Amino acid sequence: MDRLVSMRVFAKVVEQGSFARAALAMDMSATVVTRNVADLETHLGTRLLNRTTRRLSLTETGQQYLERVRQILADIDDADATASSNARKPGGTLRIYCHPGFGQSQLAMLLPLYAQAMPDVVIDVTLADHAVDLVEQGFDVGILIGLQKFDASMIARRLATSTVVLVAAPDYIARRGAPSTPADVAHHDCLNFAFEQLRHHWPVHWDDKVLNVPIRSRMVSNSGAVLRQAALAGMGIMLRSSFTLEDDLESGRLVQLLQGHHLGQLSVTMVYPSRRLLSAKVRSFVDFINERFPHPESDPWLAGD
Repeated sequence: MDRLVSMRVFAKVVEQGSFARAALAMDMSATVVTRNVADLETHLGTRLLNRTTRRLSLTETGQQYLERVRQILADIDDADATASSNARKPGGTLRIYCHPGFGQSQLAMLLPLYAQAMPDVVIDVTLADHAVDLVEQGFDVGILIGLQKFDASMIARRLATSTVVLVAAPDYIARRGAPSTPADVAHHDCLNFAFEQLRHHWPVHWDDKVLNVPIRSRMVSNSGAVLRQAALAGMGIMLRSSFTLEDDLESGRLVQLLQGHHLGQLSVTMVYPSRRLLSAKVRSFVDFINERFPHPESDPWLAGD
């Protein structure tokens, strides 16, 4: 027995006042209508309708049950209507997980544009670089950098490729000069991320080779914002992902060093749960982001790429 169908049949029989009229209204045979009501009564262990040859009447239990059934059916219909509406029109809360560096420098600029286009979507953004289970923690979309892990069942699309470059302020270069070869970096003050693999050497790519250049750290931090301020103040040379450069190169506040060399490349990847039918809010955001990153293999933040 499909209890929901039986409940709908029962309510329709009461509404129409007969099994025959209910059968006609629901495009069912009278036998099927009668069986649904009988099955429902058997399941409940009580009679819902008093039947005579001339009329139907509700039992006391039937009356109480009908009131609850009508409320349940109304709630289900309302839920269906809401879900159907959401499937067509973006709305509700969109939960986004994003790497802090990309979130602060890039996503923060894009979200107001998305919000303007989708006024019924509430944007809930979490910036973190630790591993999370996006599905288990209820995120709709994730934007990950480099080797951040995600579940293999999720759909993934690379948005862009970010190059890690060396930069310094004009003031520092005026005082200390600019390195002309990767090996020269060893003689400079370095502003370093607090990653163990970068603490003593920087892997500079040069002529299809990787040179592990020994470095002397002037400052170490897990915050790119802190290191950027130190670089702007002329404290030393910083390695920086191109997507975090903002307009520092264009404005001249920072200068790219050893052009033609880099410290690696990081993929920027958008992931979202693999579902046959995406909600409208997720689909709208995925399409919005994809439109802004049409060339996933290139670096849109460095001139000439």
